[in-house]
Amino acid sequence: MGKIAVFFADGCEEIEGLTVIDMLRRAKVEVASVSIMGRKEVHGSHGITFLTDKVLEETAIDEFDGVVLPGGMPGTTNLGAHAGVVAAAKKFAEEGKLVAAICAAPSVLGQNGILKGRRATCHPGWEGKLEGAAFCEDKAVTDGNIITSRGMGTAVDFSLAIINWLTDEETVAHVKQGIVYAAC
Repeated sequence: MGKIAVFFADGCEEIEGLTVIDMLRRAKVEVASVSIMGRKEVHGSHGITFLTDKVLEETAIDEFDGVVLPGGMPGTTNLGAHAGVVAAAKKFAEEGKLVAAICAAPSVLGQNGILKGRRATCHPGWEGKLEGAAFCEDKAVTDGNIITSRGMGTAVDFSLAIINWLTDEETVAHVKQGIVYAAC
């Protein structure tokens, strides 16, 4: 199944990261919230303060099978400026491990060459930051081991795409039933 790290920075879009954690746990996937702020306390872009499970500096990132980058501002900027986040995303992409980003965060992947030759999506207005990618407007886009999504309104679709990549259709169906999910 895998073990996933969701990176959080001050200014993140809270729902984009916390939805992933909630839904992965419903799918029985091991997941950890990881702050890149040097402290477990993270201040989201909408005034929600929460605690993460770990801080990146004290985390053995190689133990994970995937990383998730929530969007939000300035959370995305903070993720993109953090050498540890960029290094993990590049390494995981090269190794075929899961790299997922939503909203503005796919720009971190694009600006670091991770999206070259791949299909990807992002929040409207960020398309120019998906360097080398073929942009599409799907709610969630899976291209190999890279998953991208558009924003808070697609956080459930993004999470389901991650669950599908990590598990199987039966698990996806179970989670959808449990959350009373009905795609429009």
